[in-house]
Amino acid sequence: MEAVYCYDGSLQGFLSCIFDIYRYKEIPAAFFCGEDAEPALFPVRMVETNPAHSARVLHRVSALSPEAAVLLRRGLLTCLPEKELHLYRLVAKLLEEGPAFLRNRSDETLYPVIRAVQHLNGEVHLLKGFVRFSEIGGVLGGEIQPKNRVLPVLGSHFRARMHNETFFLYDRTHKEALFYAGGQAVIRPLSDFQMAPPDETEARYRLLWKRFYDTVAIRERENPRLRMSNMPKRYWGTMTEFQQSDYFRPAQTPSALPALRAQSSPSAAGAPGAPAWKPVPEKPPAHGPSVPESTP
Repeated sequence: MEAVYCYDGSLQGFLSCIFDIYRYKEIPAAFFCGEDAEPALFPVRMVETNPAHSARVLHRVSALSPEAAVLLRRGLLTCLPEKELHLYRLVAKLLEEGPAFLRNRSDETLYPVIRAVQHLNGEVHLLKGFVRFSEIGGVLGGEIQPKNRVLPVLGSHFRARMHNETFFLYDRTHKEALFYAGGQAVIRPLSDFQMAPPDETEARYRLLWKRFYDTVAIRERENPRLRMSNMPKRYWGTMTEFQQSDYFRPAQTPSALPALRAQSSPSAAGAPGAPAWKPVPEKPPAHGPSVPESTP
């Protein structure tokens, strides 16, 4: 019998769904997360997350193939359409046939998951270099707009590099944020968020970074296609060097930006080694572009 499974969106919740599928001998027609459930022709089974059940499923998968366990964890973070069905079929085939099929990357069950996880890993790698943090009230804050749910994977990178800092990283696409302080990190949903405007010091550092970016460019060697290949345009909306002038204006001092631009020496700009201001034609995209709808 086919049934629609509803769970809380977590890995433990999904593994609890797999446990119930075998317990009730059902075939999943679709998976939905919480409020995303839609009317269906099949019976709907609401699955409560059960740590004991999820641990049994994960232990069995890990015993058969540690690689499959990694694919299961990361596959649930991807933007692959109907990812739960793909992951269920992967687990079902693993339990039925064993791990031999995992050596065949073109296997029809494995290939969509492998491709989606590779896309996730690639996005995480790019964001390690594309994230821009600002200091707001003694706390470092940044925003990203990824296709995949990268925070659970990306967070470990910044926790290791910034372990003495207090910071947060907000995911605009999935409306959630990573908070880190005192060696502890947590990811929480955050549906409505607006970054606070910078103070005068932060505004200066933002402007200095953009000034540096514009100054080191060699106009005679401009290659827009190569730049967009190495730095995809969909990431520009959260990168300091591509923002409009309002982004560099300190809070409550709207006239500060012209004053900053008028400064011509590194010492006047407030940071050592800063180059003199060099006006460059600005061609940034609109602030906060939407994420293109595409499969990984």
